[in-house]
Amino acid sequence: MSVLAVAIKRRVADFALDVSFEAGDGVTGIIGPSGAGKSTVLQTIAGLATPDEGRVALDGEAFTDTARGVFLRPERRRIGYVFQDACLFPHMSVAQNLDYGARRRDAARTVSRSDVVELLGLAPLLDRRPHRLSGGEAQRVSIGRALLSAPRLILMDEPLSSLDLRRRREILPFIEALHRSLKLPIVYVSHNIDEIVQLADLVVVLHDGKVAASGDVATVLNRPEIQRLVLGEDTRDDPAAIVEARITRHDDTHNLSELGFGGAALTLTRLKLPIGASVRLRIHARDVAIATERPQGLSIQNIVEAVVAELRPAGSAQVDVRLSVAGTQGLTARITGRAVEQLGLAPGRKVWALVKSVALAGDARPPAF
Repeated sequence: MSVLAVAIKRRVADFALDVSFEAGDGVTGIIGPSGAGKSTVLQTIAGLATPDEGRVALDGEAFTDTARGVFLRPERRRIGYVFQDACLFPHMSVAQNLDYGARRRDAARTVSRSDVVELLGLAPLLDRRPHRLSGGEAQRVSIGRALLSAPRLILMDEPLSSLDLRRRREILPFIEALHRSLKLPIVYVSHNIDEIVQLADLVVVLHDGKVAASGDVATVLNRPEIQRLVLGEDTRDDPAAIVEARITRHDDTHNLSELGFGGAALTLTRLKLPIGASVRLRIHARDVAIATERPQGLSIQNIVEAVVAELRPAGSAQVDVRLSVAGTQGLTARITGRAVEQLGLAPGRKVWALVKSVALAGDARPPAF
């Protein structure tokens, strides 16, 4: 197993970066508000920026170590870097840009050129030069070139920000599967919480140049104070719970998939994943209602037995009701204070959560059942 160790300090004008974390095989997501230092961390790992103090090492090999005077040039670090803006060779065609990355490829550690071309929809573009590509097309080529370069480490700086929704949906599952086939660390920066929830094995939350929290994705991003850091004012209007689930069966007749969640079941539009696959869901408080008795005769079929864990005021008239499911994972419902009184809700009260919409994290169109 590869381990990337980062412990760096850097000051630029009034901004001070002081970040430490480790990233193993798989996807480590870095998220935080604008100006938190996310891109600076990636640039320092890649050797495009030098820390005032600190160390960057992969599997014990120092890329940068200020105490020992070590600085390995960027081209010797064997890092695949996908920037926010595509950085393609303007004098080369798309095919030649891809082949430039593939020259150093190790067939045992990367995907094939044909797979990358098919997944990213690059076949119609192979003969074009970069100046004839749209921003989204150029970024897709940049991603493909990085994946074909047989890197020891992949850095992605908001790689999907220039892509339309359809292409993003195509690429997200591929990036999600990369660490299973490549067995190397991927550090993925994004401002989009759904991308991090869907892709990351671990998350590092940055704020004002420091690590505000790190660890398991659901555990970290379910913390209200962390959601406020990441989403700002948006989370006050619509908090959401991140749920770990597993596909238990597919209903081909109705084109649905059933997911096990805390001993309960949730249903959503059929997923193109095998039975037993783990997925994360992001369920918004606006999509959760509460009943004190199990309801009958409803079109909403996602009904989960739960226990009230906490009541938290959410403005002058509303309350966020945090629910525990099977003593572990939780949901949040936002209801009025009057509803809390009328239902007699209090910590420990058994209730049923009616989940109106369920979607895989990253899906912008959640279906309702």
